[in-house]
Amino acid sequence: MTEAEKYMKAALRLAKKAADEGEVPVGCVVVCDGVIVGRGRNRREGKKDALCHAELEAIHKACRKLGGWRLHRCDLYVTLEPCPMCTGAIINARIRTLYYGAPDPKAGSCGTLTDLFSVGYNHRPEVVAGVLGDECAEQLRAFFRALRARKRAEKQALSGGGEARG
Repeated sequence: MTEAEKYMKAALRLAKKAADEGEVPVGCVVVCDGVIVGRGRNRREGKKDALCHAELEAIHKACRKLGGWRLHRCDLYVTLEPCPMCTGAIINARIRTLYYGAPDPKAGSCGTLTDLFSVGYNHRPEVVAGVLGDECAEQLRAFFRALRARKRAEKQALSGGGEARG
């Protein structure tokens, strides 16, 4: 197992915790000098807060642990390609390298839908896409399959199970 895979596995474990809590399974770790200094998982539903993305939580914790906002010696590992908000946080925190698993065709801002790193901001991290990509994508697909099945079952229960009424 490569070092990138080791840290992405840690992010996948956090994503599983998020899924177990009914959140979209996204997990993230920030690593400095071979040590995880920040962990985060998606918590938007539970906290009712649009800002509770895995990357923001992990960056916040890393800044607190390291005592500063510049994370230029740090790498970030996240299971899903960051959105525009998280891409901005990665730029502002001066993350050295971004590793992500699955691309995000709906909001991916590191090369899939758009590439905010190519805009010309004052910092551009190295990007490594597709680390354990199949495993990360399958975790997301399984979550959404189960969510759709649960919603169908709830809808059927509310409509009387689909039985004809007379």
